[in-house]
Amino acid sequence: MRTHYCGQVNASHVDQIVTLCGWSHRRRDHGGVIFIDLRDREGLAQIVCDPDRAEMFTRAESVRNEFVLKVTGKVRRRPEGTVNPNLASGEIEILCHELEVLNTATTPPFQLDEENLSENVRLTNRVIDLRRPQMQKNLMLRYKTTMACRRYLDANGFIDIETPMLGKSTPEGARDYLVPSRVHPGQFFALPQSPQLFKQLLMIAGFDRYYQIVKCFRDEDLRADRQPEFTQIDVETSFLDETRITGLMEGMIRFVFKEAMAVDLPEPFPRMTYAEAMRRFGSDKPDLRVTLELTELTDAVKDVAFKVFSGPANDAGGRVAALRIPGGATLTRGEIDGYSEFAKIYGAKGLAYIKVNDASQSNESGLQSPIVKNLHEAALKTILARCGAQSGDLIFFGAGPAKVVNDALGALRVKLGHEKKFLTGEAWRPLWVVDFPMFEYDEENRRWSACHHPFTSPKDGHEDLLESDPGACLAKAYDLALNGWEIGGGSVRIHREAVQSKVFRALGIDAEEAQLKFGFLLDALKYGAPPHGGLAFGLDRIVTMMTGAESIRDVIAFPKTQRAQCLLTNAPSEVDEKQLRELHIRLRQKLDTQVEVGKG
Repeated sequence: MRTHYCGQVNASHVDQIVTLCGWSHRRRDHGGVIFIDLRDREGLAQIVCDPDRAEMFTRAESVRNEFVLKVTGKVRRRPEGTVNPNLASGEIEILCHELEVLNTATTPPFQLDEENLSENVRLTNRVIDLRRPQMQKNLMLRYKTTMACRRYLDANGFIDIETPMLGKSTPEGARDYLVPSRVHPGQFFALPQSPQLFKQLLMIAGFDRYYQIVKCFRDEDLRADRQPEFTQIDVETSFLDETRITGLMEGMIRFVFKEAMAVDLPEPFPRMTYAEAMRRFGSDKPDLRVTLELTELTDAVKDVAFKVFSGPANDAGGRVAALRIPGGATLTRGEIDGYSEFAKIYGAKGLAYIKVNDASQSNESGLQSPIVKNLHEAALKTILARCGAQSGDLIFFGAGPAKVVNDALGALRVKLGHEKKFLTGEAWRPLWVVDFPMFEYDEENRRWSACHHPFTSPKDGHEDLLESDPGACLAKAYDLALNGWEIGGGSVRIHREAVQSKVFRALGIDAEEAQLKFGFLLDALKYGAPPHGGLAFGLDRIVTMMTGAESIRDVIAFPKTQRAQCLLTNAPSEVDEKQLRELHIRLRQKLDTQVEVGKG
């Protein structure tokens, strides 16, 4: 029906007859001449309707916003002074010869250029929301990103293989979404949290290099960067070590940013151990655009009178660290209190601080803070020296369990860095974080749990620690961070059954339970499994960063809310009794909805 997209008509088409199809974005009547901005996925074109063509002009008078139109006309240059440099078609306009109304439209619930729309309104009317130019750009960029991934992986010998959506529940990670079986009463499939085990089985089957752009499902509490269903760029390869896998995948990310956004990422990406990242930044996905760093003080305050510091400093699981803010002595008491409240979000009890009025005097004459009198001069000198403090600086302190200190000061570092412009000025700062711990201790259940997943290989020379000292065991695991977001993560996998069984034992999974849950993997490992590894990138997160959107919901066509609901289709919803009977399911008596909401 059309010869061109609206946004693709330009000065090279002057004097040509074109046919365009799209939606009436805006209609303007200027003294007898009607202008219609016609919109499609590629952009806008200005249509000029002259009264000389009476029948066409009468139709143009009836056009309203969002009418679906077909327009045939002659491309001509816009009059001098009316060029719009913000449009790809801004140098030209189309003199309308024929206009056909393909469909009328009722008034939409909001104007497409309206700002400050509530997300509920947008998601309830998602079809209209998706017509907005920004949403069109977001989804087009998502498409370009996935196509660039496919081109790179295809060129490097990877094979696109689908894995099952209905699988076995293995509740070692997040909660599974369960699917009841009609033909097997009382039994359930689980939707995949990732294709992890199937892609390992494909390596054992000899497919060497696999990829899949795949939906995954996790029934977990949601945040701006989480959805119950999300999309992974899932990759696995055989016969490559950790360095070669990360190098290959780094090449893909660099290629994708170049193809989709014309952005040149640095080469190579820097690498940092997990231990260093936590020590310097309090995060395993540090935003390297922020120039602020944490300073380790645990050993320097073990003998001070201030118990808030000396207590954690003498606790094996404690940490005391500082964050120096250059020129921060100008912060008001209200600002300092505000940052202290922010730290409490992450479990901190507050923030101690010292204003450095005169760095040459490590006492109450040069330092302003209620805590100075409780810190001896040697400790104060060490604090100033390690922090590199100058007169006019402010030092924030975190003290307590290491995780709380890391979370609170790590988040505060990013907040202050962006608010007070302690930034490098670079747009993109990727980082490989490597050498993660194999395990973390679960205090609630009093057992070790896997930091990544239980199929991650220990570092060379660390296998014996699986049984003797799991907490000291490091993994061949790696995450890719970009501007403070984890965009991908993976590991070299265990390819020997004996090692996999050791890991299960370290996790408190005995042989019987391991066979019940993972017997198919353990059996397959016995048949000549190759060394293999891989990783998965979060497609939604990557595109969110590329677009600068505030939430991954802005780069997903039909997302769920933070309460895991689809407002467009009103899902989830009740089903009738007949469907439940077929699935052999009987619902418990419903609780009072108001009470449950109140609890939440």
